[in-house]
Amino acid sequence: MSEKEIYQKLQGRIKRLTNKTFKFDERIGDGWFSAVYFLKTREIAEKYKPDNEILMQFFQKKNAVLCGTDEVLALLKTFAKNPGELEVHSLEDGDRIEPFETVMTIKGPYQHFGYLEGVIDGILARRTSVATNVYEVVKAAQSGGIDKPVIFMGDRDDHYTQQSGDGYSAYIGGSKAQATHAMNEWWGKKGMGTMPHAMIQLFKGDIVEACRAYHETFPEDDLMALVDYNNDVITDSLRAAREFGDTLKGVRVDTSNTLVDKYFTRNPDLLGTFDPRGVNPKLLFGLREALDREGYNHVKIVASGGFDAERISRYEEIKAPVDIYGVGSSLLKLNVPFTGDNVLLNGEHEAKLGRKYRSNSRMERIDLNENSVN
Repeated sequence: MSEKEIYQKLQGRIKRLTNKTFKFDERIGDGWFSAVYFLKTREIAEKYKPDNEILMQFFQKKNAVLCGTDEVLALLKTFAKNPGELEVHSLEDGDRIEPFETVMTIKGPYQHFGYLEGVIDGILARRTSVATNVYEVVKAAQSGGIDKPVIFMGDRDDHYTQQSGDGYSAYIGGSKAQATHAMNEWWGKKGMGTMPHAMIQLFKGDIVEACRAYHETFPEDDLMALVDYNNDVITDSLRAAREFGDTLKGVRVDTSNTLVDKYFTRNPDLLGTFDPRGVNPKLLFGLREALDREGYNHVKIVASGGFDAERISRYEEIKAPVDIYGVGSSLLKLNVPFTGDNVLLNGEHEAKLGRKYRSNSRMERIDLNENSVN
């Protein structure tokens, strides 16, 4: 089995996603989402140069984890004119790519697909950005030598219509736990989660009563207590642990970065050498020590709130006692823009100065007539 096949098996992705996966807006075919100058160029190409054949290639300028190719292929299958006559080569979602590496080429008459250039750039940019961000976070979470899960919690950080694509991109990047069902839609899982602050509020801040209600309602779930509601994570963690014992599987710390936990009020001698606000290593070490001291070594610590790859790397370097990281907004930053260039005209080099055709033997030929893109 090749390295790529092994990767695909591990990812559960033996086949590409198909256009049945995606819910495209039908107005794409009308050019509603294409820059107007592409639409004008399509009209001129049809009128003056209908027999020209161009080759369009797509690339970006960073080391990244590619995502969005399946979606683009489905887009072409759905909206290009005579898609089966196009010659398409592409890398796969999940491929590691280098700066300026060609990830896809499309050959055919401009008027058959050229107006989709900007839409394709946008798909590849967003999906690859999220996949790369997640990959970097997952890599950071593993830098301490332990494979620590990363929960993708991006539901509140962007428009809800982006959740399915972002969740799939996060999956390609390495996150296997995600907050909503929509985030899991394209790769066949369901969302996961335990309790928000709103649930604890229902019980007037009583973490024990909130956990009891949760466990009685969802007895098959792992019991994970959110312990920062009262800004006293050690006290509330111990209350939950004493009440539920082995049933309590973990505690999540999500302290606001504007607050200083009461642990430091009780231990002012700890202050003075670090920023005590929010979730910080001193608080986590104190929590781990308190749980272990009473024999609750089995209780895992989940940390969330403002984490990104750089911060996780720092925590792993000092061996902060975090078992699972919850990450949200930092994973949705769009920082891998793509460019589509027309570089060949009727088989000959013809491109804007500074651009040229860059072949890539790693790409595979895609037949848009095959069932794999139906």
